[in-house]
Parts: sequence; structure tokens; C-alpha cells
Amino acid sequence: MIQGNIGVTTENIFPVIKKFLYSDHEIFLREIVSNAVDATQKLKTLAGKGEFQGEMGDLKVTVTLDPEAGTITVSDRGIGMTADEIERYINQIAFSGANDFLDKYKDDANAIIGHFGLGFYSSFMVSSKVDIITKSYQDAPAQRWSCDGSPTYTLEPTDKAERGTDIVMHIDDDCREFLDRAKLQDLLQKYCKFLPVPVIFGKKQEWKDGKYQDTTEDNLINDTTPIWTRKPADLTDDDYKAFYRKLYPMHDEPLFWIHLNVDYPFNLTGVLYFPKIKNQLDVQRNRIQLYCNQVFVTDNVEGIVPDFLMLLHGVIDSPDIPLNVSRSYLQSDQNVKKISSYITKKVADRLKSIFTQQRDEFEQKWDDIKIFIHYGMLSQDDFYDKARHFFLLKDTDGRYHTIDEYTALVGENQKNKDEQTIILYTNDTEGQYTYIQAARDKGYNVLVMDGQLDTPLAAMLERKLDKTSFTRVDADVIDRLIQKEDTNRTLLEAERSDKLSHIFQSQMPRTDKTEYHVETQPLGPDALPVIITQSEYMRRMKEMARVQQGMNFYGEMPDMYTLVLNTDAPLIQAVLADSEAATSESLRPIEAELKGLNARQAVMRQEQDKKKVDEITQQEREDLTQVGNDIRAQLDKRNDILATYATTNDRVHQLIDLALLQNGLLRGEALTNFVKRSVSFIK
Repeated sequence: MIQGNIGVTTENIFPVIKKFLYSDHEIFLREIVSNAVDATQKLKTLAGKGEFQGEMGDLKVTVTLDPEAGTITVSDRGIGMTADEIERYINQIAFSGANDFLDKYKDDANAIIGHFGLGFYSSFMVSSKVDIITKSYQDAPAQRWSCDGSPTYTLEPTDKAERGTDIVMHIDDDCREFLDRAKLQDLLQKYCKFLPVPVIFGKKQEWKDGKYQDTTEDNLINDTTPIWTRKPADLTDDDYKAFYRKLYPMHDEPLFWIHLNVDYPFNLTGVLYFPKIKNQLDVQRNRIQLYCNQVFVTDNVEGIVPDFLMLLHGVIDSPDIPLNVSRSYLQSDQNVKKISSYITKKVADRLKSIFTQQRDEFEQKWDDIKIFIHYGMLSQDDFYDKARHFFLLKDTDGRYHTIDEYTALVGENQKNKDEQTIILYTNDTEGQYTYIQAARDKGYNVLVMDGQLDTPLAAMLERKLDKTSFTRVDADVIDRLIQKEDTNRTLLEAERSDKLSHIFQSQMPRTDKTEYHVETQPLGPDALPVIITQSEYMRRMKEMARVQQGMNFYGEMPDMYTLVLNTDAPLIQAVLADSEAATSESLRPIEAELKGLNARQAVMRQEQDKKKVDEITQQEREDLTQVGNDIRAQLDKRNDILATYATTNDRVHQLIDLALLQNGLLRGEALTNFVKRSVSFIK
């Protein structure tokens, strides 16, 4: 028996493995099983070259659990090791810079393993002792190597009938969760389900006599030839769908997929699926599984592929992506960057191909994939350049258009007096029906933009397209949404307009974080008497604040609506006439006083405008201020009289409530009062 010390440049190697790899300690199973698969693959390679001419037999990797003995054993029938090879590959842990080791890698478990070839030593993360029982394919005695987690090991000849290696891990007391069959099964399925060599974990079980019992059938963990390793010509649609169900058993079927296969300037295979995303943006992330030679690496590809590609589902496999390196290393690796660019191009090419060759199918699936395409266009300029030719705009008639098709469709009809194309849209076809109908009556087309990213998309398209703006149909009255010429309609004289506005303003609801303003406009006798609009700019800023960091200021601002009174409408004219008849006597002395005060204020301002600032006396300033205060006092009296009148006018309340109801803004007690008032009108 040989005793010796493991050739490391620091005796702290095992405490380091225990301490700094502990957070990722489940990867020990991946490392040990992967080593067994590698040994098996090497035997196949030697046989293919004629360097091994013996009987290969049943090449599989077996994982055996013995809870009573407290061991997990991973066995293979690969090339095995001689005593010299154990000395070279196990006893000499080759890494340099030992003095910098802890400082540089103490927080990065994967970097420790990946850079220093410590895959086998990950077994000590969970083991108090590890045995290697191995017999080489060459004519050499079988060997038994043992180590209890100290730098000291033993190596001695042993009996082993078959070629290959058994790694026996004596599980530490603080890691006994790994001796649970279900736990081990889950880890094997996570890390080993697509390894290229069969991995057997005991026997399949069935429920019998009130408990699970072993059957005679091997419990095969993995699919050794997953579809990404096969030629697309040999696969059917059903094969792709079945594989998707295996990866995501609780998901809807995918819309379509891309089979990746490239061998220059890097190696990459895989299958990426387009899932039905709709608006569940965050729920759908981190569904791409990353593999290295069919060994699972991670299902968190953030920073490895562009952010929007994380909405895809599926598998990427590349030997050029190191199995055990830090995420920061992956993000800076040139091969990874090339892979990322390649996938982006393949996604765009696939979408363009479907759009060009199967446009009807593409349109049918558009609502399910648009958020993915929008996300890519918003986050990556090169994807926008490709996608602008196949991303679609849907109108309220259910027709789909590319941006070029749509601008040609609306043409001159939706250009305003400044030659700017106005693209009208709705985010609620039911709630904004009246506004949509008003636009259609003018011959305008209205888009449906009700997706999670449609607001920032509209802002981006405004930057990209020449003299084009997007405006929601309820942002203003229709004649001002696309203003063809300066209006020639007769405006209500200022004093009467101000009174009418205050009558309605005094009765508008007062709610938290909501402000209402009232204005008058001549909209024609056939238009609605009242309509509520919402500023496109402020509404868009608030919507973007919900999805974009750094815009919290807008998110805290109140919702601002404008109640537009149509002074051409008979109902509004009736309110104005009735209010003037009801309040004229009370307002006459106030208006006479206001007339005198306004005239005096005008004279005083005219006199002061003739003087330099330093020539105006303090008394003159105080007199002007006092006149202003007097005017405001008289206006307050006038407004109180108008508000008192409005309080008793059911027609005013009914018109306001109808406008609020149309926009989903009438709730609670106000809605109940509206219903009661409506019933009383019917009687």
C-alpha cells in the first residue's frame, strides 16, 4: 500500500472546497457523472481508432444509493486508470498562483472548479471520505485510492473484475439530504437527463401494497440522443412538440421553433421555441437551458444571450461554452458573444421566413408573439433593423399591416395641416368605442395597441419614422386629433365660456391623484354634448413610468382629464341659457363691479407700462395688487352663485356622469346616484 500527500501547493484545498463551494454543493453529482461519461466516451474513441480491440460490453453509467452505508457510488465501464494515471490525474492537482487563490476565487465556486480541474474533488463538498476503485482498459492491476478529506491518501492494488471506475462517496453527516432517493433522482434529472451515455439509477418503481417497490426494469435517467443532436431532416413536427412537452410539461404547445446547427466559427446546436407569451413578460424568462456537450450548465442565461432572447424556450448546447466558469467570464467571452449574435440573426431570419412564406399563419400567431418582437426591437437596434420588415400593426378591423404598408394605407388622409402623419390607436376597443367610431366616421383608420410594451414601442417608432406621431383616439376631440386646417367655427364669447366651464367644473368629482379640467369647443350639433379626453403626453409618460426605471416622477403625478363641452350641442346650449336665466339677477351687481374693476386694472397697467420699473411707486404697486384682489373676490362670489345653481341642476350632473361612465371613471356612490337619477328621468 502506498501512502502519500496530494500534490497541492496549499494544504487548505479541502477546507476551501468545503467552505466556498458549499452554496453550489449539488453540482458534485454533475461533475462525477460527467467524468464517468467522459471515461466511457474515451473508450469509444479508442475503439474507433483501433487502439482498443477488446469487448466493450454494456457501456452505461450506474448511480447506486446505499442509505444504510451512507454512500453514493457512480460506476462506469470506461477506460479506467492505472496507478500512474491516478498519480497524475488525482494526486497532482495542477494549479498555480496558490497565494492568490483564496482572494481571487473565494466567492466563485464555478471558477474554482473550472480553472483548476477540480471536478473530481467536488465530491468532497458532500463527502467525509471518497474511494476510487478502478481498473484500466490496459493490462494493469486494479487500484483502490482512498482519501478522508485531508491531504493524505492511500493507494493499493485491489480486486476488480471489470474494466472501469467506481467512485464511492461516503456522505458527510451535514449532507445527508443527498441520501434521499427522491432528492438524488431530481438532481440526476436536472443535470444528466441528456447525457450521451445511458445513466441508470436503480430500478423503476411502482406503487404496490401501499408503498413504492422496485420493478425489474432499469431506471434510465436520460435521453442519449435529444433532438438537437439529430438532423432536422430526420425529425417531424411531432418530434419537436414532444420534446417541448418533455422540457415544459405544463405549457401550451409552442408556436414554432428554430433548429440551431453551426460548426464555424464556433460549435453550436440546439432548438429554440417560440412560446405563447402574450403579456406575461416576467413569468416567461429564464426558460432556455444551457448545455455543454449535453451536460447541463444553467437555466439562467441572463447576460449570456440578449435580454429579449430569454423569452424564448428551449436548449442551447455548445462545447465552446465552458462548463465551469463564472457568469462574468461568460459575459466577456468572445465565443459567447458570437453565439449571442448568431442566435439573434437566426431568430430574425426564421421570423422573416415565416412571414414571407406563410403570412396567414404568421398573422394568426402575431398576438402571441408580438411582445417578444416588440421587446427585441426596443432593446436591440440591429434586431429592429431586421424586424421592421415583418413586425405587424393590427387595426380595429382585425387586419394586419407592416409599418410600410400602414403608412401607405393612411397616406394623405391622416396627415395634418403640418404634413405630419397621425397614427391613431386604441388600447381598449370596447371602452373607447365612441372615440373609435368618431375617427371611423371621419374616414380614419385606428390601430389596436393594447400590449404591455406598446407605449414605449410607439415612442420608439416616432423617433425612427419621419414626421409621424402616435395618438390615442381619446387624447382629444376628433377634429383636433388630426387638425386639417385652422378652425373657423364661432367660439363662445370668453365671459359666457368661462361661466359655462365653471358650472361644470364645480361639479366634477374630487378624487385622489385625479384632476379634471373643463373647456368649451364648438364641435358641431351632431357631436356628443360632452366628451372626456386625456393628454397623450402625460398619459404616455405615466404608462412608461410603470415599465421603465428612472421615470418615477411621472408615475406620482395625478391622472389628468379634460371634459370638453360641445357648445354647438343643444343640451349644452340649454344648460347655458337656463343658467343665465336663473343667475342673471344675482350676478348683475357682481358683473357690474367686475366691469369697473377690470377697466380700472387695465388703466393702471397701461400707466405702469409707460414707466420704468424703478419709477413705479410702492403705492402704485399696492393699488394694482388691491385691484387684483378685489377682482378675485368678486369672481369668487360669482363662482359661488354658479356652483350653487349647478348643484341643483340634474342635467349638469347627468351630462358629467355620462362622460365619466363612458370612460370607466364613474364608481361607487356616484354610480348609484347616476342610476337613481336616470330612473327619475324615465318616469
